[in-house]
Amino acid sequence: MDYSQQLGKEKISVLLYKFSVPAVIGMLVNASYNIIDRIFIGRGVGSLGIAGITISFPFMILMMAIGMLIGLGTTALISIRLGQQKHEEAELIMTNGMVLLILSSLLLSIVGLVFLNPLLQLFGASEDVLPYASEYMRIILVGAVFMGTSFGMNNFIRAEGNPKTAMLTIIIGAVLNIILDPIFIFTFKLGLSGAALATILAQAVSAIWVLSYFIKGPSLLKIHAKNLKIKLHITKQILAIGSAPFAMQFAASIMNIILNKSLSVYGGDIAISAMGIVNSIGMMILMPIFGINQGAQPIIGYNYGARKFERVKQTLKTGIIVATIVVLIGFIVTRLFPEALIGLFNNKDVELIRIGSQALTVFFVFLPIIGFQIVSAGYFQAVGKPKQAMILSLSRQVLLLIPALLILPRYFGLVGVFLAGPVSDLGSSLLTGFWLYLEMRGLSSKRAEIKQE
Repeated sequence: MDYSQQLGKEKISVLLYKFSVPAVIGMLVNASYNIIDRIFIGRGVGSLGIAGITISFPFMILMMAIGMLIGLGTTALISIRLGQQKHEEAELIMTNGMVLLILSSLLLSIVGLVFLNPLLQLFGASEDVLPYASEYMRIILVGAVFMGTSFGMNNFIRAEGNPKTAMLTIIIGAVLNIILDPIFIFTFKLGLSGAALATILAQAVSAIWVLSYFIKGPSLLKIHAKNLKIKLHITKQILAIGSAPFAMQFAASIMNIILNKSLSVYGGDIAISAMGIVNSIGMMILMPIFGINQGAQPIIGYNYGARKFERVKQTLKTGIIVATIVVLIGFIVTRLFPEALIGLFNNKDVELIRIGSQALTVFFVFLPIIGFQIVSAGYFQAVGKPKQAMILSLSRQVLLLIPALLILPRYFGLVGVFLAGPVSDLGSSLLTGFWLYLEMRGLSSKRAEIKQE
């Protein structure tokens, strides 16, 4: 059975398993790298090293935002075109997406390097943290094109129905990064520069792997020189559909700037370090949800394009159930072992463990409902409805979280910073549930119309 044809015929539970498990494994490996990376930095450089990476996080999120803007926007279009049996148009869209990824990454590198220190100070870097953040980001920005290409184009592999290869792309980069980290940080004593260098070299290998797959590998879609010229109408479609995840990530970057500044005011550099650890743990829990979301999207997109709406609903329902089970497990672990989790990163800093444990406990109060919110918002992106997807994505990162970060600390101090997380999680989930209910009613009406034809 053709890769794309299986999306419209195979049993949903089996199909979601095939597509999501490789994505989840890849995401878990990637999240493990992030945790291990910070453990190496925490033990090899110290709490200020963790603070330096945390301050740099808005930059990293912006890189991911660009990758999602173009990568996921292109992916949704590819899935829909394959569902419509338009193979050549899918190849044109994919190649245009690749060119856009490369150009946008290069532009980000240039702007970031020119304005690096002023931007890091804007992000909340103190005089003590600035040298660490600058040392790290200067190298990361030089290799941004590798990160953008590997991260963005990996979605193209999944869109054509080959999730195992997409998983390998992530695993190759993450495992190589984990191997190089201790060598550069401890053996060569390069500190944060070593951590950044390990990241960039790993991403370069991943980028070469992805490009070779589409040029000479066993891919369904191929990169052709004739498709390298950017088509304005395709660019508009990619940016329109990808605008929702981009807006979410861009908003996350703004949110992190506000978060870092609030942490600095109410808790100092040690609070920034603690929240950086909490974010790493949260990433470990949520990355599998993003993997489930990524696995579900090509299935939803293909069947929506093929007007098989019952399969669309079944995929969404299954994805939500599995995602909820995952976050429930994460929730239980953070309730039972907060001190032990924080101590993994630096077991000698008592104040770091105290503040980090408090942040971990409070910030993830409503973690069990986040799986539903992420997968449901991803549905709207998969079916090519960018406006709805953007509003639902922004509800958690902008509409509720940023106001909460600006208001709650004034009354509750540092605890108010931590409380902003559960406030936004609850509100955005309620909004998502209401909108999804309306969407499912509309989908049922379309299904009824098809039966009458």
